[in-house]
Amino acid sequence: VQLQASGGGLVQAGGSLRLSCEASGRTIRWYTMSWFRQAPGKEREFVGQITGAGSTSYSDSVKGRFTVSRDNAKNTVYLQMNNPKPEDTAVYYCAAGVPIRDPPGYDYWGQGTLVTVSS
Repeated sequence: VQLQASGGGLVQAGGSLRLSCEASGRTIRWYTMSWFRQAPGKEREFVGQITGAGSTSYSDSVKGRFTVSRDNAKNTVYLQMNNPKPEDTAVYYCAAGVPIRDPPGYDYWGQGTLVTVSS
């Protein structure tokens, strides 16, 4: 599975931004698809995920503001970022794997897309 993340950029705090993760090579229909992020000098952290059955879960820091969704027909997963805050600034990665929150549990990773939130 090859994953291509896109949609990052500069956004004002309180605005909105949607990231996309398009997969190729095989269907991601049955994978849990997760978003992680890594800020400078920090470890990669879990943001949110959607299972093959459509169940979602989020980190406490983004719950209620970010939404993960998937379009299996397009083999694409999305991260809708509403009301972003400056502390959400990071490189965002999509990953395909099993429904856990630890990066080592994921076999496939996108290349990352930078999101910068200005105050």
